[in-house]
Formats: sequence, C-alpha cells, structure tokens
Amino acid sequence: MIRVHHLFVSDGHNFVGHHDGPPGEHATVAADQIECVTGQGIRGDRYFAHKEDYKGQITFFSMEVFAELQRELNLPQAHPEATRRNAFVSGVNLGELVGQDFEVQGVHFRGVEECRPCYWMDRALGPGAEAWLKGRGGLRARILSNGSLRRDG
Repeated sequence: MIRVHHLFVSDGHNFVGHHDGPPGEHATVAADQIECVTGQGIRGDRYFAHKEDYKGQITFFSMEVFAELQRELNLPQAHPEATRRNAFVSGVNLGELVGQDFEVQGVHFRGVEECRPCYWMDRALGPGAEAWLKGRGGLRARILSNGSLRRDG
C-alpha cells in the first residue's frame, strides 16, 4: 500500500529560468490535502494547466530514498520541501511505475518518467545531492482522474 507522508505545492518557479542567477522566492507550501485535476495538475501549483499532456502534472518522491540521502550524504538538516516534489510517499518503488498506471487514495495516475535531479539539488539539499539522486530523483506522472490526496495520519 502506498502511504502519503508529505504534500507540497508552490505557486511559482524558483529554479526554472534562473540558471545564471539566484533562485526565485516562491515558497513550497506544505498541505494536508491537494486537489488533483485530470490532465491539468494540482490546483494551486505552478504546473497547473502548464501545457497540454504535460508529463509532470504531479511529482512523487520516495521517503525511503530521502532518508537514505540524508544518511549517506550526512544531510540531517535537509527537508523534503527543498526537493520541490509534490508528494512524498512510501511503500512503492517509484522507478517501477514508469509507463504504468497506478492508484493512490482512489486517484489514478500514469507514471511517465524519472523526475531527474538538476544541479540546483546541490544548493537546495546539500553538496553531492544531484549526483547521488541520479536514477532516484522521483517520478513525474500524469493525473488520470479527479480526486484529492491527503497526508496519511
């Protein structure tokens, strides 16, 4: 069973388009619940209605991978919201969901591709994070049905 630990949204981009300058200042906001809209994304998130058939309508990240990152790179101060991923989950190998339809809390998704880490991860999480996360950066997915995700208690 897939368990939801954290949910995040942000209304703007901090890293996209900021390659030669400082990151933006749009907060990553923790939420107890998010609204998933078929083919559009997460209501209130920067990628909502971004473009037709967008691959990253929602992004998932593994709690197990995050805990391993903190241990192996000695980054106990790193926080999940720094990744800018939407849903932190456990109980599933996200890499195995690429090309697969899956369900979380009654909402249907299609795994599209790895959410590849970029060089900003070293700044957001700590030195070495980008390289360490290659192949473990999370999952980009399309939303196939309307519904809400909630943090599991």
